[in-house]
Amino acid sequence: MPEPAPAATLTVRLAATIYEAVLLFGVAFAVSYALLASMQWSYPLPSVPRAILQMTLFIVVGAYFVICWTRTGQTLALKAWRLRVVADNGRPPRTGRALSRYLFAWHLWLPGLVIGAAFQLSFGWTCFAAALGYAALLIPALVDREHRLLHERWSGTRLVHVLE
Repeated sequence: MPEPAPAATLTVRLAATIYEAVLLFGVAFAVSYALLASMQWSYPLPSVPRAILQMTLFIVVGAYFVICWTRTGQTLALKAWRLRVVADNGRPPRTGRALSRYLFAWHLWLPGLVIGAAFQLSFGWTCFAAALGYAALLIPALVDREHRLLHERWSGTRLVHVLE
C-alpha cells in the first residue's frame, strides 16, 4: 500500500491562498463586468442588484472550486504549489464533499464579517476584523497532527502535497 501524501503546511497553504485570490480577482472581475454590462447596471447598486451580483459571484466561485476539486483535486493555484485536495480515501472528492468543503470554508471569514455588520464598521475595519478572524481560525492547523482545518474535518477532505 502506498504511503499517504504529506499534509500541506500552513505556510504553503497561505501562499497558495494568496495566489488563488489573485486568480479569483480576475474571475470575479470578468463575471461582474459581464453581469453589470448585460443588465446595464451602474454603481452605486441598489440592494436587489447588489444581492444578485453577490450571489452570482458566490455561485461562480463555488462552481470553479467544486469543478476543479472533483476533476483533479487541483485548482490552478494548487497546481502551481504542487498541492491537491483529496477525500479521506486519497482520491479527489466527489461533488457532495467538494461542495461541503466550499460552503464550510466560509466559516473562516464569518466571525469578522459578523463583527463588521454587528458594529457597523467601515469597510477597512471590517476587512481587518475578517483577516483577524481568519487568522484565528487557522490555529487548528498548527496544533493538528494532520494540519487539517475545521472545514476539512467537517467535509472529510484534506490538502496534501503532490508526490509525483
